Amino acid sequence: MNTLHKSPLGKHSAYSDQYDPGLLFAVPRTRQRTGIGIGHETALPFHGYDIWHAYELSWLNLNGLPQIAIGRLGFPASSPNIVESKSLKLYLNSFNQTRLESAAILKLALEQDLHAASGTEIIVEIVLPEHFSELRLSEPPGLLLDTLTPSISHYQPHPELLTHTDTPAREALVSHLLKSNCPITGQPDWASLLIDYGGPRIDHEGLLAYIVSYRQHAGFHEHCVERIFMDLMRRCRPEYLTVEARYTRRGGLDINPVRSTEPFPYARASGRLARQ
Repeated sequence: MNTLHKSPLGKHSAYSDQYDPGLLFAVPRTRQRTGIGIGHETALPFHGYDIWHAYELSWLNLNGLPQIAIGRLGFPASSPNIVESKSLKLYLNSFNQTRLESAAILKLALEQDLHAASGTEIIVEIVLPEHFSELRLSEPPGLLLDTLTPSISHYQPHPELLTHTDTPAREALVSHLLKSNCPITGQPDWASLLIDYGGPRIDHEGLLAYIVSYRQHAGFHEHCVERIFMDLMRRCRPEYLTVEARYTRRGGLDINPVRSTEPFPYARASGRLARQ
C-alpha cells in the first residue's frame, strides 16, 4: 500500500524525459475521508470530479519535432485513489523526449495509465494549439463575500462558524480567500471557492470566516473541498449544495475539485479563472 512518505512530494527528483508510467503515485481517498465521517463502506454523500489542467504537456512527433498541448483530466470523485500531483508532473514530463505518432496516441496512454493509478476510468482531453483561442477566462457567478468584514480569530477549520436562519434561500456565493497548505511540503495552495446552494439561508459573515479558517490547514485540494461540503451539509442542512474550488496552478498543473448533492456535469467546470 502506498504511503505519503514514499511519494516524490517534497523530495529531490530526477526528471525522466522518456515515457514512464511507473512514476505515477496513487494515494487512497479513504484515509482522508475517514476523518470527515465517510467510512470505507459508506456510500458517498456527493457526486463530482477533480478536474486537472496540465499546461506543460509536450512530446515529439515521429520526425522529432516538439509538440505542445493543454491537457484536461477528469477524475471522478468515486475513484478509489487520487494521483499525487508531483508524481503526475513527473509522469507528464516523461513524454518530453518520447516520439509519438499523434496526439490520439498520447490521449490513449494517459487514459490507460491514469485509469490504472486512480482505479477508475477518467476523462482525458487534449487541447491542441489550433484550439487555444477557444479557451476563455471567466469568473464564477455569484455574490462576492470578500467585501464583508467579519472578525477573524480562527486559522484552522472551525465549522462552528457556520450558522443559518430558517429563511429559505437559493444563492451562489464566491470567495477568493481560500488558502490551505500542502500536508507534505507546507507550501501554500490558493483557490477561489464557489458555493451554490438552496435551503436555509447561510450566514454570509460566518461562512467567510469559516473559509478563512483553512488558512493554516494542511490538506490536499480534494480533501479540503470534501471537508467544506460535509461541514456545510451538517451545520446548515441545505437541500441542494455544490462546492467548487479553483486552485491556482503549481508546476504547470491546477486542480479543480467539485462536489455536489446532484450529479455534476463534467463540462460545467470548463472555464479558467483569472488567477489560473
